[in-house]
Parts: sequence; C-alpha cells; structure tokens
Amino acid sequence: MAKLLNILGKYKNKAKSALKMENKDELSVEEQVITPETDNVSEETPIEAEPELSEAEKLKIEVAELKDKYLRLYSDFDNFRKRTAKEKLEMIQSASEKVIVDILPVIDDIERATANAQEGEISEGVHLIFNKLSNTLSSKGLKPMDAKGEVFNADIHEAITQFPAPTEDDKGKVFDVVEKGYYLNDKVIRFAKVVVAN
Repeated sequence: MAKLLNILGKYKNKAKSALKMENKDELSVEEQVITPETDNVSEETPIEAEPELSEAEKLKIEVAELKDKYLRLYSDFDNFRKRTAKEKLEMIQSASEKVIVDILPVIDDIERATANAQEGEISEGVHLIFNKLSNTLSSKGLKPMDAKGEVFNADIHEAITQFPAPTEDDKGKVFDVVEKGYYLNDKVIRFAKVVVAN
C-alpha cells in the first residue's frame, strides 16, 4: 500500500512539473481526479497477512490431528470389542435357557411323583437318573429358588393367593410354594408361584 501511495505521489509531482499548465482550473481538476483515488487507497485498512507456517510446523499440526483421529478410532474399537465380548458371553450363558425352561415342567413332574409315591413304587434307578439330570442342569448354571419362609419379594416371587397368617411373624412371608422358581446364572428364568401369608 505504501508503495502504491509513493508511486501516486511521484506521478502527481511529475504531472505538475511536466505540464506547466497556465490554466489553474485544469490543474485543480486533475488534482481532484488523482486525490480521490489516493484517498480511497489510504482509507482501506491494510490487510495483515497470516504468518507463513514452516514445513515443520505444518507437519507437527498434521501429526497432532492424525494422533487425535487414531486415539478416537482406537477408543471406539476398544469399546466395540468389549461390548461384543460381553454380548457373546451373555449369549453363551443364556443359549441353553429355552431348552432348560422347556425341561422344567418335566423336573416338576418327577419331583411330585417321587414326593407322592409310596415306598418301593419308584425304583432306585429312576432316583439315580433324576439326580444325574439335576446335577447336569446345576453344572449348566440352574439353581432352584428357596422361597418357603422367605419374605415375599415381587422381583422373584409370583403371588398366586393370600392366606391368613397363623402368627404375626409370618405376615408378609411366603407360606407355601406351588411351583418352584429357578435361576440360570443368577438370572430368574422362572418366578416362584407362592402363597403369601397375610
């Protein structure tokens, strides 16, 4: 900008000396033509150029951006890996849930049969087979609920009916179990159907 002003100033001085006009009006008109142009140039604010970054600084900035992208991508992948492993573990643990739930009524029938059978009616072999089945299901994570005498809990018990409590201590507790409840790996797969004392 300063160079432009200097050139304009020199041009103005050369024009005055070279022409040597006799008519001052013509000279004043020429000054008016030149003066507004210089005024416009001087009114403009000089634009400050951004400092040029060296090649090393540009590379440092690019490396910092790439590191940030890498860390974000690594973090996302690590979260994905953990979530997938957790879902896979849950799926493996509960893969047999439907089969076990379907077997539970059979277990209930066998338990009722052995509890109500007369001595010698059910052979020792049937008892051994039932125990083996129970042990196999236990090894897969199946656990029966102990509900009788416990305080009624709506999260694991399903109240079928209410019964008048024989004593004050029995109020709000499970009086009888109609159908056993079961856990599979600490998850309730069947709620215990109970009679609650009131």
